[in-house]
Amino acid sequence: MARRILLVPNPRREDALAAAEVARVALRSHGIDPCTEVHGNDVEAVMVFGGDGTILHAAQLVHGSTTPLLGINLGHVGFLAEFEREDIAQAVTRLVEGDYEVDERGTVDVTVFHADGRVETGWALNDATVERGDLRRTVDLAVAVDGHALSSFGCDGIVVATSTGSTAHAFSAGGPVMWPDVDALLMVPLAAHALFARPLVLGPRSLLEIEVLEISGVDGLVVFDGARTIQVARGSRVQVRVGEHRVRLARMSDGPFTERLVRKFALPTAGWRAAGQQRES
Repeated sequence: MARRILLVPNPRREDALAAAEVARVALRSHGIDPCTEVHGNDVEAVMVFGGDGTILHAAQLVHGSTTPLLGINLGHVGFLAEFEREDIAQAVTRLVEGDYEVDERGTVDVTVFHADGRVETGWALNDATVERGDLRRTVDLAVAVDGHALSSFGCDGIVVATSTGSTAHAFSAGGPVMWPDVDALLMVPLAAHALFARPLVLGPRSLLEIEVLEISGVDGLVVFDGARTIQVARGSRVQVRVGEHRVRLARMSDGPFTERLVRKFALPTAGWRAAGQQRES
């Protein structure tokens, strides 16, 4: 059977389409069949060209499989990407040769129990956000953990993130950065009208429940990874837990997460003195 690698470029960006074409030619030179559609587990890897949003889309395509994703960053931060655009040839060679490690990232599974009795499900790699359905008004939400009421408040919404998503929407809302190997849920309220509305980190077996209260002036909306949505009417309940399936990212660099954090956010490190070093007199 021919070896196949899926190419997923951002279709709205000419540079992403051009980068995918470069990879297509390189893959064929290695005897690999580049494809643009996936059917089950018929591809051995996915090459993604764009920003983190494109990687999140590609993760949706292979959700539930063991297929690793390799990101080529053409966006701004590109936290999930492994290579920059000038490294495409090297990325193809190492991917074809299997010269990479797999970094498994946690997900969140979401179940929406609608007020009318319907049940819908979804999942996310970065985050699932319960938002207000009308941007002109706040939404009233009640929060419970493991079946015990925690708090209720009016707010713009609540972000429930994985450790991977802690550097995305949750970070922008004031949440902490979690290292990728932390298996937990991060809850960050958005502009909550409450005294106790701080970010919370929940254990991997915790069940977080968010109810859109009947007294709320607006309905809610669950947004998965900033792209997919489920409408949530007043009186409905959203359950979030650590996801059953993980997303596999192909990693080819030996640097720790700390280095990635410093590089992507351009953090100042002047003055750091490594262990064993002596100050000059």
